[in-house]
Amino acid sequence: MARGLTRLGVFASLACMALAACDGEPNGLARIYSHGELRVATINEPTSYYLGAHGPQGFEYRLAHAFADSLGVQLVIVPARDRASLRDMLAEGRVDIVAAELTVDDSWKRAGLATANYREIQQLVVQRRGLASIHNISGLGGTRVVAREGSPQLELLRGLRGSGAPYLTWTELPREQADPLDWVNTGDADYAIIDRSEFSYARHLYPDVSVAFTLPDPRAVQWLVRRSALDLRDAANRFFANARDTGLLLHLTHDAEAEAGDFEYQEARRFQDDITKRLPELRDEFTQAASSQAVDWRLLAAVGYQESHWDDHAVSGDGAAGIMMLTPSTARAMGVVDRTDAAQNIAGGAAYLAQMLQTIPARIAEPDRTWLALAAYNVGFGHLEDARILAQTQGKNPDSWTDVSQVLPWLAQERWYNLARRGYARGWEPVRFVEQVRGYLAVLEWYGDGRPTGLAPAPVLMSAPALTPVPAPSRLAPTWFEKFR
Repeated sequence: MARGLTRLGVFASLACMALAACDGEPNGLARIYSHGELRVATINEPTSYYLGAHGPQGFEYRLAHAFADSLGVQLVIVPARDRASLRDMLAEGRVDIVAAELTVDDSWKRAGLATANYREIQQLVVQRRGLASIHNISGLGGTRVVAREGSPQLELLRGLRGSGAPYLTWTELPREQADPLDWVNTGDADYAIIDRSEFSYARHLYPDVSVAFTLPDPRAVQWLVRRSALDLRDAANRFFANARDTGLLLHLTHDAEAEAGDFEYQEARRFQDDITKRLPELRDEFTQAASSQAVDWRLLAAVGYQESHWDDHAVSGDGAAGIMMLTPSTARAMGVVDRTDAAQNIAGGAAYLAQMLQTIPARIAEPDRTWLALAAYNVGFGHLEDARILAQTQGKNPDSWTDVSQVLPWLAQERWYNLARRGYARGWEPVRFVEQVRGYLAVLEWYGDGRPTGLAPAPVLMSAPALTPVPAPSRLAPTWFEKFR
């Protein structure tokens, strides 16, 4: 009898441990399942989480959403002002996880439990374009180096100085001051240390900043979970292992790289100038036209920039004209009388883009729906349909832009276009078109017409002392987890 009671006591103790406390709030997975939601704190920045043309975006957002889907619960994003706020929220138990491309140090270990590494990010030394390049750490001696206060790069510099580079000096920039890249761009600093993922976005805004060299050791990043949530940490580690084995992590990384876009130097330099000089004059036209068609103005502006560099006098060899490069037939169909009138031209382009979006099958989820619509805007819906049918015959997913973009160039090859209903098409052009528009869109989503626009609403970011959570969409169908399970 006593042995039976002892066993019951052990089982009761184990049950209490699973719930963190018998008479208190459940912790770890028990808390998440009891509330039906996973609360994830992150930083509002392009590499982690921001509001884009298709809703929440960013690598950490996508990864957290996939984890929430794997648990079968709702994701709730809680944006924070800075990393100190993240630590406070985790230590006080207001969130389950902190996910912001963090490299865990002692201060983070005091706030919560670190997961296993799930990603490594290369560290770049950057300088102003045109200056004599350096190729190793010794070249930083006696120069003006900057890094953000409290950043992983600052910890990296301290580690380098303590392990063989005592000559290193630097300036710590408070977060409210200019970006380190801005200091390099203006000549106020010689070099900055920055994540490659961050530079992939920022290089469009600072095209005069280039990479001097890559540091040899990338930094590993982890999530942090509540200190007593051992089961949640273990679940996250299992998720990371599965995501690595199934290719999900690689897929999300490629998505993040696609968001950042890929511009040549001169192209990026011109885009930066045009955002400052041309876009303010057209912002109202883009906003009004986009609103009338229920599309995002930044998407419309990105299409317009790819078509004409926002030049209302642009004309192509095939007779297309204006900011949205409307052909005579498309202009007539969209009710545009004067293609040289910027407002009419933009309105016609918005109507045509909305038409393409409505023509794409409703089952296709974002962002694939938009990328396919952009391809149709460029090459015509008929050729897009040929490519989708061809993709399906080759065992690919006709509803996936990734798969269809691989097939579209085949329409320029005789062995394939002879099988297509509409015949030959310059299939590489819509692929390049979509890539370019996505790159311009990524910049406009974050910086708009020169100021950050990818921020969550101000009350969410600035309310004190607690931050208002932002519920994520209940599902992204099909979910990334389901695709790669």
